Amino acid sequence: MKNVTDSFVSLGRWPSAAGSFGFNIDILSTNLINLSVVLGVLIFFGKGVCVSDLLDNRKQRILNTIRNSEELCGGAFEQLEKARARLRKVEKEADQFRVTGYSEIEREKLNLINSTYKTLEQLENYKNETIQFEQQRTINQVRQRVFQQALRRALGILNSCLNNELHLRTISANIDMLGSMKEITD
Repeated sequence: MKNVTDSFVSLGRWPSAAGSFGFNIDILSTNLINLSVVLGVLIFFGKGVCVSDLLDNRKQRILNTIRNSEELCGGAFEQLEKARARLRKVEKEADQFRVTGYSEIEREKLNLINSTYKTLEQLENYKNETIQFEQQRTINQVRQRVFQQALRRALGILNSCLNNELHLRTISANIDMLGSMKEITD
């Protein structure tokens, strides 16, 4: 207590000379002065404000904030579970599509192989038919040439062997033969 009274007494001992200013370096006495000023201001300006009301209001706001946070957290958990369920569903569908896609790819691959095999068989058949057709055509051309050459030779031989008398006898024999054919057909 002696220190408290000494600090108030020391206030009265400050030098009052003009232009002089001094510091009180006694920490205890300066802290008490500051504390008394702060308490005085609080009491003067805070008469109508009750600390318990302020604390109750603060407590209610904190509780409301916690309640709101818990509700938001619960909603977030619900949304998270819904999102996880949708993700599982989408993953199952993706797996089904993947499996279906792979089986479809295999089926298409087999169809393509079979189709290609059939096309190759048809092309082979067309090739063989074309070769046979060309062979037959070539054979016919050779036959015609051989026949034409044989006919020319025969005509040449006939012309060289035929004289007028033989020629006339051949013509009359052919005419007789044609006449007899005409009688048969009539």
